[in-house]
Amino acid sequence: MGEVELSCRAYVKMHLHACVFPRCSINGLLLSSGSAGGAVCVTDCVPLLHSHLPLAPISQLALTQVKDPLSVIVGYYQANACVSDSSPTPCALKIADKICEQFDNAVLLMLDGSKMSSDYRVPPIVMYERKDSRWTLKDKHTIMLRQWEETQAIAAQLLEAGDQSLLVDFDGHLDDITKDWTNQKLNNKIAELASPANGNI
Repeated sequence: MGEVELSCRAYVKMHLHACVFPRCSINGLLLSSGSAGGAVCVTDCVPLLHSHLPLAPISQLALTQVKDPLSVIVGYYQANACVSDSSPTPCALKIADKICEQFDNAVLLMLDGSKMSSDYRVPPIVMYERKDSRWTLKDKHTIMLRQWEETQAIAAQLLEAGDQSLLVDFDGHLDDITKDWTNQKLNNKIAELASPANGNI
């Protein structure tokens, strides 16, 4: 597997998902709208659950709902309830295995809750790839998040404005089906903040 590139939108939504539910384990799917020279380009994510992560029926339901002709599910992310623990759980490995059946270069991304402060210099992520039927740590030099400082600033700005309340995960949608789990409002807000007009890319 080659490089993995995370977009601003994908990272910011994962970050906000973890911040909305700081005492819970959270998870979601990583999406790609295309590839660049063999690299896996994670362009978006779908926040799934913040409770009962090991419940297979809910995860299965979510996987069927996320079918999008313009995107491919290329990975899975999770943050554990214990901020100092960024190890994949059996649940994370099982879902990642399922995604790997459909996409050979799937990635498993764990958020490191202990390094999510706004002044941390590198993205607080630990990434795994599947090699020889096992999930192993991926070389951090092959993980790219372009414009990290700007992405970090956008996440901080949204938190400061209280805009994390715009984020709806699939759990929240099941509780109230009027809530949009595709997060179009939040996507638009991130795009607006990341636009060249605001000095970002």
